[in-house]
Amino acid sequence: MSVSQPQTVEEIKARNKELIAEVLQVYPEKTAKRRAKHLNVHEAGKSDCGVKSNLKSVPGVMTIRGCAYAGSKGVVWGPIKDMIHISHGPVGCGQYSWAARRNYYIGTTGIDTFVTMQFTSDFQEKDIVFGGDKKLAKIMDEIQELFPLNNGITVQSECPIGLIGDDIEAVSKVKSKEYDGKTIVPVRCEGFRGVSQSLGHHIANDAVRDWVFDKLDPNAPPRFEPSDYDVAIIGDYNIGGDAWSSRILLEEMGLRVIAQWSGDGSLAELEATPKAKLNVLHCYRSMNYISRHMEEKYGIPWCEYNFFGP
Repeated sequence: MSVSQPQTVEEIKARNKELIAEVLQVYPEKTAKRRAKHLNVHEAGKSDCGVKSNLKSVPGVMTIRGCAYAGSKGVVWGPIKDMIHISHGPVGCGQYSWAARRNYYIGTTGIDTFVTMQFTSDFQEKDIVFGGDKKLAKIMDEIQELFPLNNGITVQSECPIGLIGDDIEAVSKVKSKEYDGKTIVPVRCEGFRGVSQSLGHHIANDAVRDWVFDKLDPNAPPRFEPSDYDVAIIGDYNIGGDAWSSRILLEEMGLRVIAQWSGDGSLAELEATPKAKLNVLHCYRSMNYISRHMEEKYGIPWCEYNFFGP
């Protein structure tokens, strides 16, 4: 027996309202009241259906969009393949960022590349009460012992870190000195800092500026022989291998790609970027901050580009 489908606009609207009511029934009363603001049926003559959006994520509540932590760890820093990125906080955020994206890379996972591995401090109640600084230091020691070919570490802070005031900068400085100057980057990307992941991009860019670029010795000899055709691909995450294709096209045009980040990127490529003659920017939203900084400090122009489409 076939079920009759709604035919008129009024019937369709009535059906959709019933579906929303059915969805809200499974929530506790307080949560249902809050969620009802995000579900509605469009009314004729109105510009939209009146749902609430562009609000800050609630710490500890999964949302359909990312947070500042997701913007830093999941987008900008996570694809840097030869660094280990610690999700400092409860295990859930690290699990979410670990499973949510595919950033293709070349290397041996667990030996010299670590993109698809999850490293977390797995915060428990006692860590909230007593702090996680000592735990973070211990994790870094374990990383050094278990993965000696890593070229650096980042600390991606989750919401509780900002709420309890863990001094991730102090731990990073101490351990960097202990490991003979290894690059260790503390990133203050607690999820509650931004409405969406966009602020996380900005925070991550600032961390590249402060903890990578500003640590470079301006008098050190370059690691490669510069040319007039050196470019850096900025803001391409190699989701599905697209950065590899773009790189081939640029090099066939006669340019030399000295860095691409962060998809299939490395710490050495980050460090080489201030020597580029031009930055070609793919994802403007996530990397315009660092591109503008390099233009101001190093005189490197930048332009937007992509090879998508016919």
